[in-house]
Amino acid sequence: MRTIAKLTAVEVKLFLREPFTMFFTLALPIMFLVVLGGVFGNTPDPEGEVFRGVGATDYYIPAYMGLVASALGLISLPVHLAVAHLLVTLLIALVGSALLMATGLLAYDAALPESPVLTVPAFLLAVLGFGGIGILLGALTPTARAAQGLGLLLFFIMLMIAGAGPPREVVTSTLRTAGDLTLLRYVILTLQGPWLGFGWDVKASLIVAGMLVASLLVAWRTFRWE
Repeated sequence: MRTIAKLTAVEVKLFLREPFTMFFTLALPIMFLVVLGGVFGNTPDPEGEVFRGVGATDYYIPAYMGLVASALGLISLPVHLAVAHLLVTLLIALVGSALLMATGLLAYDAALPESPVLTVPAFLLAVLGFGGIGILLGALTPTARAAQGLGLLLFFIMLMIAGAGPPREVVTSTLRTAGDLTLLRYVILTLQGPWLGFGWDVKASLIVAGMLVASLLVAWRTFRWE
């Protein structure tokens, strides 16, 4: 346990020395929240046709918690692939999510989660889900640079079509269908369910868990153990 603690401390220091990764995990989601909150505000659509019937900021906070998890899993984790870094991933995800909540509360009077008890396991599943994808990228790609490049590409694709960028109601049906094939889409639904008071999304959480298991199994079989 002491060894893992020391390794975790080292990994935290290494993370803090990576401004590129820090930007995508801590700064970029907050920038998106501020910009989109400024554009759409936080007043629910009276028709309930956009942002699942809630205010835009309330919608985007749990969505960007998923975005933080995706940035860590897709951009940071494939480069390291260490047990200690998994703990750092969880820690940084907590910090990033706390900053999002604080920004939403202070700037837009956003709502706190309707079900904190269910939000906690949803958050853990989100981080683990993208952690599995990160491990898979690290196992499949030949170099750390290639893993990070592919992860960055996936990050931006998911951002635009999975519900963390433009409202899904304003994009084409083709893009919505494509978004439904991404992990981020189901991570967002898993987080938004308890956060917005919709309850636990069984289907979305099972998909995230299934993709986690599948990613780990494929990574185990393909990892270059030599």
